[in-house]
Amino acid sequence: MNGAQAVVACLREQGVDTVFGYPGGMILPLYDALYDSKEIKQVLVTHEQNAAHAADGYARASGKVGVCIATSGPGATNLVTGLATAFMDSIPVVAITGQVDTTLLGRDAFQETDILDVTMPITKHNYKIKDARHLLSTIREAFTLAKKGRPGPVLVDVPRDLFFQEVAWEEVPACTKKVGKPDADFLICAAEAAREIVKAQRPVVIVGGGVVSAGATAEVTAFVEKYNLPVAHTLMGLGAIPREHPQSLGFAGMHGEKAANHAIAAADLIIAIGSRFGDRQTGNVKKYTQDTKFIHIDIDPAEIDKNIGNSLGLAGDMKVILGLLMKQEAVGNIDEWWQQIQSWKETYDYDYHVNRLTVPWALHQVAQNTKGKPYAFATDVGQHQMWAALHLRIEEPRTWLTSGGLGTMGFGLAAAMGAQMYYGDSRRVIHVAGDGGIKMTGNEFYTIARLNLPVISLIVNNTSLGMIRQLQKVMYKERYIACEFDYQMDYAAYAGSFGIKAETVSTQEEFAEALNRALADQDHPRVIVLNVWRSFVEPMIKGGARIDEFVEFK
Repeated sequence: MNGAQAVVACLREQGVDTVFGYPGGMILPLYDALYDSKEIKQVLVTHEQNAAHAADGYARASGKVGVCIATSGPGATNLVTGLATAFMDSIPVVAITGQVDTTLLGRDAFQETDILDVTMPITKHNYKIKDARHLLSTIREAFTLAKKGRPGPVLVDVPRDLFFQEVAWEEVPACTKKVGKPDADFLICAAEAAREIVKAQRPVVIVGGGVVSAGATAEVTAFVEKYNLPVAHTLMGLGAIPREHPQSLGFAGMHGEKAANHAIAAADLIIAIGSRFGDRQTGNVKKYTQDTKFIHIDIDPAEIDKNIGNSLGLAGDMKVILGLLMKQEAVGNIDEWWQQIQSWKETYDYDYHVNRLTVPWALHQVAQNTKGKPYAFATDVGQHQMWAALHLRIEEPRTWLTSGGLGTMGFGLAAAMGAQMYYGDSRRVIHVAGDGGIKMTGNEFYTIARLNLPVISLIVNNTSLGMIRQLQKVMYKERYIACEFDYQMDYAAYAGSFGIKAETVSTQEEFAEALNRALADQDHPRVIVLNVWRSFVEPMIKGGARIDEFVEFK
């Protein structure tokens, strides 16, 4: 077989059934080999950035490695934002890019770009193959590396002429995974952590995206139930345990729920599981850490003490670590702490009794109408993303797809498409976007319509870049610039131009009726455009403040 056929065979071997991409001259031999493949579906997107986001969304939904392909030069560079998004959120993606022939490397040939140097800071690893004999081993290594330890994106750059060279197929060598036993020092640290948990008067667990990546939701749930611990979620940690679990405090951070933020601020012990203590989570780090002890559980040793110093760090397999903690005796009484937390929850419970269409109200209706049913949610980035985190109720892992670390506008639609490709008929994706982000990647409605994927898109039209406008109000004395869309756009007509049934709503009654119609139409994509007042996401912590010090909007 030739190199292109070997790559396709290797993809099948790795369990790949879907690839997202856009052809060009240097990757065309691989497309030609895909022509003969019945097992792998290739999805032609409208832009390479969306190929990376779709592969990312597929990976988040499935737990498998997502795959995207692109040609050299602009094709490869268009993947960059998507790869950076996956890198920041630790999502396993393999990108295969075509490159100019080996004889032309370094000669500034047509569409030649050194994509390795471009992507080095935003990939877990990258490769340029210069010998066809290394094709199979490199592709296999890329998949292993993407999944191993802390997941992440890996790029493989293949010069076009290697696709035509003969490659001898070799079966993947059998390997036996050896499970190492924790050493004595690690066992001592785990025992110390258990003692700190039992001793704490005001403990709080923070669950992050690492819990979802590790497939450790059952273990984390069992752990918090054994020790009777309250649990807050980072943005990436939504779904790590069910939002309706009685010990869940909900979303915490810059725009987190007040009860969750108050609990974290008052805690004497914070147990972070699969969370990197990002700045949007902590606010002012000095105030965040004042009078608080930390236990940090993460797969990546580099995360221990990176953002929060002097924590009791347990780096390694999350399931193994939680298993060790579960062996300890759970004693202690934190009834008074739970009473305080319950008081905060009651005080700051959100009131959905409003007499006009608002995004929180609409998302609450979505949550009520999808409760207990097979749905997943993908968001873009901005105000609507924070409202979704606050007002949707994410009950299962891998049903919440959002760009947390990079904050990539335009992520949501392509990610929803990738997730829907994985789910098929088993689960439906509801996508939430703003009128800013949808202008960036809304062209992917074309692919969604062409493939008749039953994604429901909710477009929040507040004629502005809402989060920019909010920051300008809070930090720049309401000096609004470059944030308002004064020129009106008909988003329903835009979606309709692709053949998607779309409606525009301005009242609660109109939205409720449109949502019912969209949910009932199980076989087609739908779009609902929400014309809403410009408003601000609440809560919001003050800049440079403690996590429980909030901006008061007038």
